[in-house]
Amino acid sequence: MLDVTFYRDSRDRLSSIFATGHAEFAEHGEDIVCAAVSAILQSARLGLESYARIPLDVRQESGTMRLHWPESTRDDEAVAAIAGSAELAVESIAAQYPEHVKFSRARDEG
Repeated sequence: MLDVTFYRDSRDRLSSIFATGHAEFAEHGEDIVCAAVSAILQSARLGLESYARIPLDVRQESGTMRLHWPESTRDDEAVAAIAGSAELAVESIAAQYPEHVKFSRARDEG
């Protein structure tokens, strides 16, 4: 199962995204569910880095992606729009494929 969590800070602003696992909807390379979520998260990363031009703490390897952005950037409208759009898109996919994608929201611990 692909597990995606969107974290918010104490002021209810999106602060990070963590994804782990695989959707296991189909064979590796054929999994449209995993590909869709991956594309959304990659787009969020590109938008935050290239459009909003914020420094990201990124950890990415096969089956894992973590994006975390500085507190000083969280009130930026572009940051909120990019991260919020990714949140809505992943939530929608998880609703369509609940056996393959687990979507959750949590409080940022740090």
